[in-house]
Amino acid sequence: MQPRILIPEDRPWRVLGLMAGTSADGVDVAAIEVDPGAFGAGQPFRRLLGHHAEPYPGPLREQVLAAAANRLDPGGLCILQRRLGDHHAQAAAVLCTTLDLRPDLASLHGQTVQHHPDQGASFQLADPYVLAETLGCPVVWDLRRRDLAVGGQGAPLVPLPERWLHGAGPWMALNLGGIANLAAWDGTTTRAWDTGPGMSLLDLAAKRWLGLPFDPGGASAHGEVAEPVLARWLSNPYFQTAPPKSTGRETFGETWLEIEAALLGSLPLPDRLATLAAFTAASVAQEAGRFAPWPAGLRVLVSGGGARHQRLRAELAARLPFPLEGDTLFPSGAREAVSWALLGAASALGIPGNLPEVTGADRPVVLGSWVWP
Repeated sequence: MQPRILIPEDRPWRVLGLMAGTSADGVDVAAIEVDPGAFGAGQPFRRLLGHHAEPYPGPLREQVLAAAANRLDPGGLCILQRRLGDHHAQAAAVLCTTLDLRPDLASLHGQTVQHHPDQGASFQLADPYVLAETLGCPVVWDLRRRDLAVGGQGAPLVPLPERWLHGAGPWMALNLGGIANLAAWDGTTTRAWDTGPGMSLLDLAAKRWLGLPFDPGGASAHGEVAEPVLARWLSNPYFQTAPPKSTGRETFGETWLEIEAALLGSLPLPDRLATLAAFTAASVAQEAGRFAPWPAGLRVLVSGGGARHQRLRAELAARLPFPLEGDTLFPSGAREAVSWALLGAASALGIPGNLPEVTGADRPVVLGSWVWP
């Protein structure tokens, strides 16, 4: 197998993965060792070298949320691309300095600000040229659009790295980021898609009614669930659509909350937040039902910011017919960055990184475009 970039063949590769999720709270950078000869056996991951999370400053996060809500003009998007590139590069430089590491390559996800798979389009911002100049290594970026170009959703792309990390099944990985998604592997078939809102609506509600970027631990979501409201939300057309499918803040974001704000405002604050937590949990449970019957011995591993929201965890436990385990393989926030690093290494080797049975693509394809230092 001939690598697409010049990387030493006498040692493991040192790869950075940079992930900014739909929670829009900052960037996670993970440095890993990869065995380039072990992809064929499905075991390329060797070890985590380090992880660094760099939150967005308030004004930058406001710009990201404005872009996601379609409130930023082309000039604003142009400038945001560079500002996000600077932020990502700074975060990567901090980790590399801490580890005294010169990476062989970096895999940049960028910040999703628009995702329209029905139109074959997705838009992630962060200038890769700034990152390449800062690190002095090749950077692969814009991984989602290749899958979209061959008829896929461009998401989810982490199920293949999940298989490389988790190994033999059966297991189900539940990621509670801004948008929630499930991936399941029974040893034969991978099934995965976005289930609906994760923390996106809860965080927007915390900003609106608590004056906070999020509700720490879900402490304020201790009210009663408004069941009629929840039932109406669960009739959203997204939940009637069969996979492959993916979603984002375009559907479950600021516009959604604005529409529902008057109704929610009639409820006591603890009830508003409890009902939103129940919405995430109920949509996860409803979508997880598509996997039934579940195989014996199924492990369900929970990761993402929502794993720390106690009311959401309680609602999930009440609605799902299997116990939930915390995914403790990596520090909180690092998992998707690790997955992105693995996808970047696969791209460097010319190995397809999408799963057509998951994204709906016509065929497996090598993901991403390369920038050279």
